[in-house]
Amino acid sequence: MKKLVCIVCFLFPIFGIAQPKLALEEAIVIALESNYDIRLVANDAAIATNNVHIGNAGMLPAVSADVSSAAAIQNTTQTLLSGETRALRGAESRSVAYGASLDWTIFDGFQMFTRYEQLKEWKALGDANLKATILATVSEVVSNYFDLVQQRQLISATQTALELSAFRYQTAENRYQIGQASKLEVLAASVDLNTDTTNLLRQRDQYRSTQIRLNELLARDVHTDFTVSDTIIIASDLNYEILSESAKQMNPALQAAIINQRISELELKRVKGERYPVVSVSSAYTRARSRTELGFSTRSRNNGFNYGISASMNLFNGLMQRRNEQNAEFALEAAEMEVGKVRQNVEAQLLAVYQTYLMNLELVRLEERNKNIAEENMGITLEKFKLGSIAPLEFREAQRNFVDASARFSTAQYQAKLAEITLNQIAGTLRME
Repeated sequence: MKKLVCIVCFLFPIFGIAQPKLALEEAIVIALESNYDIRLVANDAAIATNNVHIGNAGMLPAVSADVSSAAAIQNTTQTLLSGETRALRGAESRSVAYGASLDWTIFDGFQMFTRYEQLKEWKALGDANLKATILATVSEVVSNYFDLVQQRQLISATQTALELSAFRYQTAENRYQIGQASKLEVLAASVDLNTDTTNLLRQRDQYRSTQIRLNELLARDVHTDFTVSDTIIIASDLNYEILSESAKQMNPALQAAIINQRISELELKRVKGERYPVVSVSSAYTRARSRTELGFSTRSRNNGFNYGISASMNLFNGLMQRRNEQNAEFALEAAEMEVGKVRQNVEAQLLAVYQTYLMNLELVRLEERNKNIAEENMGITLEKFKLGSIAPLEFREAQRNFVDASARFSTAQYQAKLAEITLNQIAGTLRME
């Protein structure tokens, strides 16, 4: 009996030890700041933002500085028109040149402007992907958080069942000692006590596994111990029409598909721009000097400025231009179909989850009534058991009904909350602060 009491006392106070409480809002803030998936996608979005520049689109000139130096040692023989011959072995010559040059494409069929618009769309796509990652991460954080709340409620119900089993075992043992109960009753009570102990240990293990997963999502030490709230508050006023309109405007997957369609439209425009001529201007300023030991001029210096304009136009490139335009048109058509597909998928998901949400709200109300009835029945049965007016088997049945009703109520709450979270995620309205 002393061993039994020690086991029960060890199992009961799982939430009795002082643990820091993690609020849902705090968990979301930590995830937004530290989650690795969010940080990685945010880095990609920052790169896309940094790329939005007119220079990256080819609108600015390229300016370069050049310097060169050369030297040579040669054996040279020269025959002049007069017939005179000059020869020199080991003749040295040196030359140095330096300057700056500018090359600027001033017209390329408006391709540079199209590329700049594409860079803006890539930035918007990066923002949409970041929002999708944030929504998915926050959704997973909230889901795991309320999973812990649900499991905490299940642990509480299992602990209550263990307490009742311990009381029943002690009662059976006492009755057996004074000869009012058989050994069979003690053994049956012992088996049920062991079963409830096992159930509690398994529930605690599942709770700890979910706790580790939440710590991983928050990108903090997975050994961090904490407790959560003990209630699940479900929004019961979600409106399908409002959610549907919000999804059309804010769903990140649909936004990304629309942006990809816009990028395809710009790509087709850019490819068509290759039909126009390309006009470029160039200029350079150079200074040069050279020295040689043999020749008409042994030393020279020059400096000056040169400039020019050039134009080129593709007349025929093996029909590649038309083929590139056709491929861009096919890509645009595929992007348009993708928008339609994503839009229909979002509508289907929203409707299916909303129906599940309504059903779970009804289940919550039903299971709450069942839990209250089972709790009341358990109280009455316990009092009768203390008086010895009911059999242990009837007591065990009432105990099992109470635990099952509590578990079903917690599960119904959790499933309803999951449906609520998913609806807000699809609609793009999930709270992220």
